Amino acid sequence: MKNNLEIGSRIRSIRENMKLSRCSFSEKLNISEVFLSQVERGEKSISLNTLTNICNTTGVSSDYILFGDTTNSSTSNRIIKILDQLPPEANNMIYDLVSSLKDLYEHK
Repeated sequence: MKNNLEIGSRIRSIRENMKLSRCSFSEKLNISEVFLSQVERGEKSISLNTLTNICNTTGVSSDYILFGDTTNSSTSNRIIKILDQLPPEANNMIYDLVSSLKDLYEHK
């Protein structure tokens, strides 16, 4: 039960960081809002299918959701998820922007 509570808390945090309501997040995951609420409170466990859907939808690693392991940057994964949805010309512009920001940061 303790693991369910920790997992549910991380899922809630992911959802809130994405600024999604339970309703909209549950729709994206193809689960009921009631079930999502129970998961977030640690009352229910998630299936492998639901875990996969959460990872694919959010770009967050399963290691983070299950164990709190932040070795793989969930922020990087979320950025990659966004980039994958954009057309190539937008990715090129974003690359140039990020590269310029990196140069500025390194020369501080």
